[in-house]
Amino acid sequence: MKTLEHRVESLESLLGQFIINHDIALRRLENKIDRYIEEMQKDRKASEERLQRQIEEMEKDRKAFQDEMKAFKDEMKAFKDEMKAFKDEMIDFKRRQEEENIRKNKEWSALAKKMGTIVEDLIAPALRPTLSKYFGCEVTMEGQRIFRRKNGEDYEIDAIAGCENKIFMIEARSTPKVEDVKEIKDKGKRFFEFFPEHKDKELIIIFGSITFPENVIKYASKRSVYVLAWREWQHMDILNFDEVRRSG
Repeated sequence: MKTLEHRVESLESLLGQFIINHDIALRRLENKIDRYIEEMQKDRKASEERLQRQIEEMEKDRKAFQDEMKAFKDEMKAFKDEMKAFKDEMIDFKRRQEEENIRKNKEWSALAKKMGTIVEDLIAPALRPTLSKYFGCEVTMEGQRIFRRKNGEDYEIDAIAGCENKIFMIEARSTPKVEDVKEIKDKGKRFFEFFPEHKDKELIIIFGSITFPENVIKYASKRSVYVLAWREWQHMDILNFDEVRRSG
């Protein structure tokens, strides 16, 4: 009987020891789990803090970029405003320059008309660029106040210009009229009588003046006479080139 009791006591002791050891193991496991959870929480918190710092840095970078873009846009606006002001100044300068050129051209033309030097002052300087522009003509000969006498008859031309296969007879009037066109056209019919050295060239008649009435321009176009005068007081130009070409 004592042996049985002794065994029971031993079993109870072993069971108690097992329970104690089991509790210790559980506490150790719980401690490990707690430390793991704590470390996880620390890592999560650190990760969140890192993420928050990254977000804050990105926000700072975004704000800095926005500020830079705003500054750039402000600079561009200021530059555009300056360019607009400069453009307006240039337009105003060009307008005033054109007005001044027109004033000078009018005064110069009035003086040339008064002095009788329209050919020398207005027409002659415009001949070479004008003939090159409209007729593709390289002027090889030109002159002013050309006089010829034949069989006791005088023949004078205000200006003449020649190219390889064209000869230009230029007559000028201070106050052009329709009757002048008729006179110049008739005068051109006898050109080769007095200038036979050019008879193998095409004769082109140009009527020059300061300005032309519209009716004179239309009549000259019908008679295949080119008119040379100020175009809007900006430059000397042939005013009816296309009209003469169509009528011819």
